[in-house]
Amino acid sequence: MAQVSEIKAYTRARSGTGDARATRREAKVPGTVYGDGRAPESIALYSNELVNVVNRGRFLSTLIDLDIDGAKTRVIPREVQLDPVSDKPIHVDFQRISAGSRIRVNVPVRFVHEALSPGLKRGGVLNIVRHEVEVTCPADAIPERFEFSLEGLEIGRSIHISAVKLPEGVKTTIQNRDFTVATIAGHKVEEEPVPGAEAAVAADGAAPAEGEAAEGAPAAAPADGKAAAAKAPAGKEAAGAKPAAAAKAPADKGKK
Repeated sequence: MAQVSEIKAYTRARSGTGDARATRREAKVPGTVYGDGRAPESIALYSNELVNVVNRGRFLSTLIDLDIDGAKTRVIPREVQLDPVSDKPIHVDFQRISAGSRIRVNVPVRFVHEALSPGLKRGGVLNIVRHEVEVTCPADAIPERFEFSLEGLEIGRSIHISAVKLPEGVKTTIQNRDFTVATIAGHKVEEEPVPGAEAAVAADGAAPAEGEAAEGAPAAAPADGKAAAAKAPAGKEAAGAKPAAAAKAPADKGKK
């Protein structure tokens, strides 16, 4: 039997943005009740009572008896809007539940016997594909959770929805395949390379370029003076050499 909570609510005579703001100034949360073939009804709930129920968890899969001005109506929350800054409820929608009706709801999953999984013992990681499973079920028989055993699972194995026995009257909304709920993945042990590290290692281990001496090694002496002269920069002359123009003076210089 699904857990049923009770919250007091009050009818709002008007609806719209202005009335919703006025309701929030009174420390209440505006809401709407719809479904079961009846017209939607605008209500207001005390903020602290609603927050207490929301903080219990599984709010959208919890049956609630709304005490609206003394008349009780069984509903299930369908949507709750939260303030982006304070994270407090600012609006909530409820769907009426009639006797014997079926509803669509998300049921949380839970994994047990982790210590009995060889894959996890070897360093594997539990990769959860679905934290909730959507099902259709009787309104008064919402499953609290689905438990999946990890006993005997090795790395690379998958856990499918068929691994759990669904209660009577409960059906998954996905009917055409045995979908995956979780997998046992291998643990990545290799470290990611640091950017620039490979280039630094290559630079440190590279051989010196031709004509360059290795770091710390003495420079090789030239074989003789001719080699030193051959490597002299272009345009510079050796000490004591005569200019080429003087050596090759014109033969007929001085003749008139």
